[in-house]
Amino acid sequence: MTKTLERYHRCSYGALELHHQPEIETQRRYQEYLKLKSKVEALQQTQRNLLGEELEHLDVKDLEQLERQLDSSLKQIRSNKTQQMLDQLSDLHRKEEMLLETNNILRNKLEEINVALQPTWEAREQNAPYDGHPHPSEGYYETAHCNSTLRIGYDSSGLNEAGGAAGTSAQNASDFMHGWMS
Repeated sequence: MTKTLERYHRCSYGALELHHQPEIETQRRYQEYLKLKSKVEALQQTQRNLLGEELEHLDVKDLEQLERQLDSSLKQIRSNKTQQMLDQLSDLHRKEEMLLETNNILRNKLEEINVALQPTWEAREQNAPYDGHPHPSEGYYETAHCNSTLRIGYDSSGLNEAGGAAGTSAQNASDFMHGWMS
């Protein structure tokens, strides 16, 4: 019989409690929504104030508080920037040390190779003398071909019909200089 009464209470009163519970939960969630909405509006207003907008309604005390907040934010930003630059500097120092160490290792290997190859080079020098200059028939030297009639600043209007220069070269040079200097 007690089991039957318990089941009756659960079905009768439990249904009423469950029926009232959604209303209470809805009311609680609505109150939480209103609190969050007011917080969001306050944060948006603060953000606008930090950006220099809508400052007309603020009094001197609020403006001083805003200024202190901006100063502290700037100090924090500068501190973070300085720390980041110091971290980058230490990373660069580590890389420099690694590169110097690698450079020294490579230099030592090169010296070892040079020491190992030195007898081979000396033997080649003794067997094949080298005078330091290639033979002209090897094609290293070519004669310079130039047109000796070309002159910088030469006036071609003074050419005669045979293609030669009219007058003497000294006269042409002095005419050129006088024209150039005037």
